[in-house]
Amino acid sequence: MSSQPYATTAPTRAEVDALQGATLIEFGTDWCGYCKAAQPLISTVMRDYPDVRHLKIEDGSGRPLGRSFRVKLWPTLIFMRDGEELSRLVRPTQTSDIEEACEGMVRQG
Repeated sequence: MSSQPYATTAPTRAEVDALQGATLIEFGTDWCGYCKAAQPLISTVMRDYPDVRHLKIEDGSGRPLGRSFRVKLWPTLIFMRDGEELSRLVRPTQTSDIEEACEGMVRQG
């Protein structure tokens, strides 16, 4: 199963805070084993939420967007609506956890 690589350029925090609607921001790296293991789970759930914006952002030392969200471990999934963080998952291992967070984010709208 192929998945999109993490983007090496990221929006600013102000741009993220201004996003309207449901947004999932996924922080990680292409070489991270935990990130690779989570990809099938994330992809499976996101197929059911085509209207949710999904940003895959490469994180690491000196990356300001990840630091602004206080990301410590990868992957970290941040579920947002209209620029506000509603929930987050760190190193998800079950589709049910991702599904529950997506459902909560979509219901907020």
